[in-house]
Amino acid sequence: MSDPTSQSNYDQITSERIDFEWTVDFTQRVIQGTATHHLITKADSISSVVFDTNDLRIDGVFIEGKPVPFSLGLKHEVMGSALQIDLPKPLNNGIKTQVQIRYQTSPDSTALQWLDKEQTQGQKFPYLFSQCQPIYARTLAPIQDTPSVKITYTATVKSILPVLLSAIRESPPSDGPAHGGKVIGQDEVVYRYNQPVPIPSYLIAIAAGNIHYRPFPPYPGKTWKSGIWAEPELLEASYWEFSEDTTKFLAKEESIVTPYRFGVYDLLVLPPSFPYGGMENACTDIAYCFLALLTGDRTLVDVVVHELTHSWFGNGVTHSDASHFWLNEGWTTFMERVLQQYLHSPAHRDFSYLIGNQALKEALQEYEDRPKYQRLQISFEKGEDPDDAYSSVPYEKGANFLLHIERTLGGLDVFLPYARDYVSTFSGKSIRTEDWKEHLYGYFKSQPDKIKALDSIDWNAWLFGEGTSLPVALEFDTSLATDAYALAQRWDEARTTSDTSKLDFKQNDLENFNGNQIVVFLERLQTYPALPSDLIFHIASLYKLSTTPNAEIRLRFYGLALKDPASEAAKAFAVEGAKWVIGEDGTGLIKGRMKFCRPVFREVFQVDQDLARESFLKAKMSFHPIARKLIEKDLKLV
Repeated sequence: MSDPTSQSNYDQITSERIDFEWTVDFTQRVIQGTATHHLITKADSISSVVFDTNDLRIDGVFIEGKPVPFSLGLKHEVMGSALQIDLPKPLNNGIKTQVQIRYQTSPDSTALQWLDKEQTQGQKFPYLFSQCQPIYARTLAPIQDTPSVKITYTATVKSILPVLLSAIRESPPSDGPAHGGKVIGQDEVVYRYNQPVPIPSYLIAIAAGNIHYRPFPPYPGKTWKSGIWAEPELLEASYWEFSEDTTKFLAKEESIVTPYRFGVYDLLVLPPSFPYGGMENACTDIAYCFLALLTGDRTLVDVVVHELTHSWFGNGVTHSDASHFWLNEGWTTFMERVLQQYLHSPAHRDFSYLIGNQALKEALQEYEDRPKYQRLQISFEKGEDPDDAYSSVPYEKGANFLLHIERTLGGLDVFLPYARDYVSTFSGKSIRTEDWKEHLYGYFKSQPDKIKALDSIDWNAWLFGEGTSLPVALEFDTSLATDAYALAQRWDEARTTSDTSKLDFKQNDLENFNGNQIVVFLERLQTYPALPSDLIFHIASLYKLSTTPNAEIRLRFYGLALKDPASEAAKAFAVEGAKWVIGEDGTGLIKGRMKFCRPVFREVFQVDQDLARESFLKAKMSFHPIARKLIEKDLKLV
């Protein structure tokens, strides 16, 4: 079955490499230039090639330097416009050809967010960054925008600000003077990049702004290089936060799975409007803004574990289309937690599942009116928007499924050798769930007891089951959560006390808790009936939960405070929550990560629809286009 989100004819003629020549225009907020596709036919008598586009201006198409006819189809709301290019003569199977497309992006490109200088930390220069997952590469370039196609690419980019791509920089050198020693914001510099490892289109990425580089110390015995990119105002803090652990994480992952393939592993710390916690762009993983991750205590650096794990699961072994997205995120979340066990302890691994299962519960409840999206494997209709299904389900339900399989087969000693073989078998390929399952059975075919164990799994319930609970309730080590659970129970029992001054809670109740344990404490409290308003006000004041700079804790506090939409506490903290999300909390910076902004907007919406809508509309253009689109749906503005 072809990708339901693509209009391209990639199953007939396929891009193997793209050479980009781009100029970044910060004044017009566009990228203009050419994309030269190196194609190979997959069948006989191919007379045209079709690319995915969305809101691109096509200025010309050339084959062997000569202009050729092309047509741009009617715009589909989700898939955009198909670009059909007639070939000079029909081509048979195995024939290679080149097609060059001259084009320009739209200022409203979904993949690109252009920031004014005031929206950056330094407030001196504008900023550009892209986000192409799941189907927005077609707003950056005419392309076969499907994970079923993997390409290499080169890029030559002219810009007045430093440029970073999801590829290996060839010039000017990363560790040389910023912007090649030229004047940032004034002189145009040509940046050259090469991505020699085939990747899906959603991993093509560009960032441009006043970004500077600092390398991490080399890891003993490793040839790959790693470092951090950030605005100069954040470079020192970013380096401190990530330098100690990043290369250690990467080396450990190699020892568990297979060698790292991409040569470079850099991190880019973005401004706060980036819609995700991180993005696994090849060679350069993106970390969400400093407000969320630069905590000054390294408590949230584990997000790096998730993104670097994608180098094997997603960037290496890739889902064939959106219906199998769980293969990317379920495997990555599962292996991320395996790494937690090796870096810390088995209890830390289980503790991660305890935290994740609360997010899974909320996501499954959110989709009660659309149970199709509660499934792991989703049969998308042609042209259906995969972002409508974006939630914790593929991450958490997928990870729980793989953990269930691991336990059913006999534990990590049995499962990890299989995981390594899975990566070795499929790295560089795009696969379906059926391919994964067939390989799993094939790996254990000589062990009848393991085949019997696999046959005992209710595959249909895990892959296609709906509802708000998992097919199997998995048990976890709760030792790291015991104190958090006990404190939550004490607060629940305190609901019968009318005078909060008589309660035996102290400011130092949380002093021995790390950030994740405070998150578990608040999530546990949310499982009880809503607390009375006087207790909500008391807990907020006592533990300073409504003013904490830790976004993970703040998010859970608002979930607790706004649980009863009719309460006085909910009315008060709905105002605070809305201000926090749109940056009117004294920071001046929005909380653009969808993990934070979408739940809080939805909770505020339940308390006061007008407040939620007015707050969002006030700051709408500061959010990334992907986040804007989904928040508008959440608040029923579309």
